Amino acid sequence: MEKKLVWEIGPTTNGLELKELLSYRHLLFRLVRKDFLINYQQTLLGPLWILFQPLLTLVTYVFVFNKIIGVSIEGKLPPVLFYFSGIIIWNFFNESFSATSRTFRDNIHVFSKVYFPRLIVPFAAIATQFLRFLIQLALFVIILLYFMLFKGFNITFNIYLIAFPFVIFIVGMISLSMGLIFSIVTAKYRDLSNFVDIFLRVLLFITPVIYPISAVKENIRWVVQLNPLTPLFELFRLGLLGEGTVSTSQLLYSIIFTVVSLITAVILFNKQGNRLIDVI
Repeated sequence: MEKKLVWEIGPTTNGLELKELLSYRHLLFRLVRKDFLINYQQTLLGPLWILFQPLLTLVTYVFVFNKIIGVSIEGKLPPVLFYFSGIIIWNFFNESFSATSRTFRDNIHVFSKVYFPRLIVPFAAIATQFLRFLIQLALFVIILLYFMLFKGFNITFNIYLIAFPFVIFIVGMISLSMGLIFSIVTAKYRDLSNFVDIFLRVLLFITPVIYPISAVKENIRWVVQLNPLTPLFELFRLGLLGEGTVSTSQLLYSIIFTVVSLITAVILFNKQGNRLIDVI
């Protein structure tokens, strides 16, 4: 005699069910802890890699773009502060996007065995990278204090500093939404995973990480302004260092892009999630 199914654990919506996600918050914390620890087990420097990597990038940028190429930077900002501020916010986006885009590829063995809200995994990836960002930000503050105390660098903290949490949140949501979309595409077509690295390299050069938006020629500035990250990076520097070019229209563009892409990504991710398990 065939047994009847009494109850089944499964998704209740194709959207973002906050109540369901909150009920799995302990799983989220455990995933963040696991990701953070695994990355630095059996390594020579351990968690110090969080600081060593941006410092090595900083030395490269200062030497190549400032000393050799002579890229113009904002006002009288020290090159070290200018580049390092761009590096830490870019690392947050880059690592968050990369980790989120591998959601299905890295977790198919778990997804195929037990149900839990699939969005927990990309949220955990974003939270892990946020912790790394906070550590790198602390190093940036130490360097900033050094320049203020020993190099005579003066900075007037302005009202734009209030927007700092907003910038981090929006950058995180953009990386989440784009990562979710790429996770679906690359799960179906694995060869497109090679496109992720190319996409990030191109995006780096059309994002004001190694140059300010004011240094871009006006006839091609629109290319950089099409990037929703551009006003966020400029606002980030404006709040921390008092130098940056931001317009209300550009910020509205970034917000609208974030909202539309996030809603689209969450719906697609939840609708395609169970189907992709059978494909991968």
